Parts: sequence; C-alpha cells; structure tokens
Amino acid sequence: MTLDAELRNKIIASVEEGFADQLTFTQEMIRFPSVRGAEHTVQDFVFRQLADRGYVMDRFEMDRAAIESHPGGSPWSDEHSEAPIVVGIHRPRAETGRSLILQAHVDVVPTGPAEMWTHAPFDPVIEGDWIYGRGGADMKVGHAANIFAMDALRRISLQPAATVYVQSVVEEESTGNGALMTHLRGYKADAVLIPEPEEEKLVRANVGVVWFQIEVRGHPVHVREMGAGANAIDAAYRVIAELRRMEEEWNTRKVGRPNFENEAHPINLNVGKIEGGDWASSVPCWCRLDCRIAIYPGTSAEDAAREIRERLGAFARTDAYFANNPPLVTFNGFHAEGYELAPGSEAEAVLAGAHQDATGKPLESFMTAGYLDARVYALYDKIPALCYGPSSQNIHGFDERASIASIKRVTTAMALFIAEWCGVEAA
Repeated sequence: MTLDAELRNKIIASVEEGFADQLTFTQEMIRFPSVRGAEHTVQDFVFRQLADRGYVMDRFEMDRAAIESHPGGSPWSDEHSEAPIVVGIHRPRAETGRSLILQAHVDVVPTGPAEMWTHAPFDPVIEGDWIYGRGGADMKVGHAANIFAMDALRRISLQPAATVYVQSVVEEESTGNGALMTHLRGYKADAVLIPEPEEEKLVRANVGVVWFQIEVRGHPVHVREMGAGANAIDAAYRVIAELRRMEEEWNTRKVGRPNFENEAHPINLNVGKIEGGDWASSVPCWCRLDCRIAIYPGTSAEDAAREIRERLGAFARTDAYFANNPPLVTFNGFHAEGYELAPGSEAEAVLAGAHQDATGKPLESFMTAGYLDARVYALYDKIPALCYGPSSQNIHGFDERASIASIKRVTTAMALFIAEWCGVEAA
C-alpha cells in the first residue's frame, strides 16, 4: 500500500507523542551492563516488555551443534554467551501485507577503564542532543526504536497487516551466532530491518570478519643470559609485521569492487589483545595475540582462514627461529562472510520514501567496514537486508553516544516503512 498524507501525518505525530517514553525505555536498557555472557537480565526485560504488549513470545537457547554444522556458524568457545534469544511475534487478523523481521542485539563490548568516561558507562545521561552509555548507540537505541515504531501504529489503533518478528539477539559483537540461530529456528520474512547506528544511511555493503588467535612460544632463561633464550614477545612483533604486509596486500584487492574500490582502506587488521610472559626478569616463553581482520563479500571465512594459515606458515619457514617453532593459529570468534545489497529492491524503495518523509532528504547508501547481522538474511534467507539507523559517536569507545534528534527521525522513518511495507489493519 502507499500511505496517504493523512495516515502519514498521524504516524509522524504518534512517534512524537511516544518519544519521551521511548527515551526512558532506552535509558532502562542502557542500565543493563549486558557484556558478553551477561545478557540474561536485559533479555528478561525485553521478554516482559514484548509480552506486555501482546506479542506471542518465543525464548530459546542456541543450538551449538546446529550452529557449528552451518557454513555461517562461528566457532564456539568457553566465552560464548548462554543467554537466550527472544522473539516477539505479531500476527495480523488477515495476512494481506508483506512480512518483516525487526532485529536488534543486546550484547555490548567491554567499557575499558571507567575513569576515562565522562559519565559512568552504564549511566544513560542525556546532555543536549546526546544520550550516553555503553551499548546505547550500538545498539539499544535501535532496539527501542524497533519496539516503539510498532507502538506508534498501535497508538493510532492500527497494526501491521502482516507477520512481524521483533528479534532480540546476543553474540552480535563476537560471533554473529545469535542472528544465525533465529535463521536456524525457522524465522523467515519478506525483508529485515536492523537499526544499527549507520548515520541515517542504508548500508550497501559490509565486510565479513574473521577472528583468530596466534600463540608464539619462546625459550625462557634468566635475563642475564637472554642471548641464549628466545623472547616470545619480541618474536610476536615479527608476526604482526607479516600480518600488516598481508593486510596491505588484501587492500590492493579492492580494485574492481564497486562498493570498496573508492575506500582508502576497506580491509582493517586489528591486533586487539596481546598478553605474554610470566616474570619481568625472565625471557618470556609465550605470547598470545588476538586479532580481527575484515574480508570482502564473496570471500568465505574458510578461504580467508586458509590464507592466513598458509601465509604465516610460509613466513615461519623464512624465519630462523620460527622455522623450528612455528606460531600456532586458531580461529576463535567471528567466522563470517560479508554481503552486498543489490540496488533496486522494493523494500529499499519503500525505505527511501519513508526516510524522505521523515527527514526531508533523499536516502544515501554506503559501505561499512564492520560486521553486521544483516549478512545472515542477505546470504542465507536471500531477502532484502536493510541496515539503517541513527547517527552516533564513539561506538566501542569512551563516551559512546547517540543523537536524540536522529533517533526520532529514524524511528519515524521506521514506523512509516512498517506501515507501507506490511500494510495496516485495525488494531
């Protein structure tokens, strides 16, 4: 259906009417310190909120065997979250429109030193146009927008004339297995909308991500005899240098990729964690590096992992020490392929119109060099995967924050999109 001006204006006014409550709801969500493995309480909160609104509820654990047997599954580890997935299901009286998944994740990355924040990381302070807090922008403001965009229709006695799944997942920041589990559970729709903080733009493409750990072994001796030993930490820097050479080579492969070739540096390697050694006066006998690297859409995680292994193996054979003590590589988190959204889908056209009505500006699209759960729906469900959300600053950094004005515009666009994509009926 195409929204007439009267209905469009009613929806816009309804979002405005509920926006103070939406901000309060968002603040409640940010207060949950839902780092990996500690998402149970926020998922209970989401379950209650959706149940109170009349959704048919489903709460389920991840199926490790099913995930590990799927080509899009990432490796399981001791750190893998055991928190449940929560889905609220809206079913219409008559299925006359197109179905939709609204997805968000509740897991957040660690805060780092609290003293480096202006406000406590899980204290959702509002200052001017900004709402602060770890995981607020990424992506509890989007999570709340999913719920309140649906509420905006109900407030004017309407509801979608199609099935809508409101999905709340975990493991987005570590493996992507939460979104994959909803796919394996059987949730399917005609399109998916994920309001990640994307500067009010549509993500046209995003990279895949591979996590891996490298362990370097040394030979411990007292520092007075260090020439007779082998320093694992020093040796690890040689491994990093080789990885940087690989990163540079992978970036040259952007040529001929329309969504990437104009980016200065689409493939980023991050050495995110390093630990090693046991004693300041002993030559360290071990060092571990935790790394993340991006891969282009169309490159499987398995192929990327094979190239990393082969690259480091070839390097080790040229190094006097590593030739007899090669570094050990394991893959321990994200093992996910990227995706590209082909232009021209009806879902994109509907979102573009909703965005224009909400912001007064045409919808722009761009490539983002990070992981997005949209890959599950694009690659395995073969449906339009629309990742579109509010403006933010410092996600994964100190003083993470989202623009309140942008949240309102995006929620308005989402409510208009739902109404047109799904159609509406009396609530």
